[in-house]
Amino acid sequence: MAVAIVELRGERFELRDDVLAPFRAELDALGRAERTRVVYAAAHIVLRGNDGEEIDWPATEALRTRLDAHGFGIAEAMDTAQRFELAWPDTERLLASTARAGLTNGFVGGAGADHVREITNRTRLIDAVLEQVERIHAAHGLPIVLPLPWLPRSGADEADYVEVYGAIARGFEGPLLVHWLGPAFHPEMEHYFPGTSFETILRDNPERIRGAKLSLLDAPREVRIRRAALARDQIVLTGDDFSFGSLLRGGEATEAGPVAAPLRWTEIGGRRFALGDFSHGLLGIFDAIAAPAALALRFLDHGNARRAQQLFGPCEALSRRVFEPPTSCYKAGLAFLAWLNGWQENPRLIGALERARDLAHYTALARLASAAGVLEDAPLAAERLATL
Repeated sequence: MAVAIVELRGERFELRDDVLAPFRAELDALGRAERTRVVYAAAHIVLRGNDGEEIDWPATEALRTRLDAHGFGIAEAMDTAQRFELAWPDTERLLASTARAGLTNGFVGGAGADHVREITNRTRLIDAVLEQVERIHAAHGLPIVLPLPWLPRSGADEADYVEVYGAIARGFEGPLLVHWLGPAFHPEMEHYFPGTSFETILRDNPERIRGAKLSLLDAPREVRIRRAALARDQIVLTGDDFSFGSLLRGGEATEAGPVAAPLRWTEIGGRRFALGDFSHGLLGIFDAIAAPAALALRFLDHGNARRAQQLFGPCEALSRRVFEPPTSCYKAGLAFLAWLNGWQENPRLIGALERARDLAHYTALARLASAAGVLEDAPLAAERLATL
């Protein structure tokens, strides 16, 4: 454990790697408790070399193994892994690699229709999604239906969305999750799930569609959806990288007091989920904050929401900076923080997306990561930061 001083462009500040020590000691004294929140970390992909865009498969796999060791499931082949930029063969290899890793906490896999050259009608769209759903299920992953850009591009209305998602649910006997991605992450999602289509889809298919991942950055709306879903034993995985702490704690989005015991339990895709007035999680930021977030979740397991928030608070401050507008560039921060920790040889992204952020952004991330307990080796982080 160490403190390192950084001087960068006339600015001097310190980085620390000892922030989590007292929290770990307290949890060691408390012992084990039953896990009440299931959280999947949406992991990015690592590129090889400073100029190329070849995937570094060993480093990419090691990142997932590291997250699994902290107690997180893996959310694979989603936006964090640049799903919209990857060609299908790489996506398929990514899913297969994660399936072979033997992860203790399992994985969910994004199912779309991007292996098909052209979607010409709803039937072809449904069949294509079901093809990927079956592949993920065969690899022992839990399929999550990704947003389907063909729907808004084709001018689909509320009834069309209900028909398409209902057909997907009827076409697969196993459990499914549905992803609602907001326009902050992808502009085409501005009018996705028109009217009450999303609520209707969940309500009409509770035995097949067992829950949803919400990436709307709207905590009160998520609480309303979560409470309606709870009555049908469906879960909500929060994808709110701004307010995940309060949503994982549960109750009203602003409550910081003790969390009530789970009401009951359900099994989805071979995993046991507690059902209560709180969200589970599927978050991109957990790619970066695995160490402190894992401790915070353990405090929630012990019913200590205030101690959990002491860890979540600095993590949320870091996350707000990682996901600041343009929010779709958030992956640059995840790759940068992994690079600072020595987990990859460069902070590059497909399409050189890392260039969309400036030096002030990255410097702020380093400071906030230090305060949140994200850094594992302060001298190494300082050395790398000084090369910017």
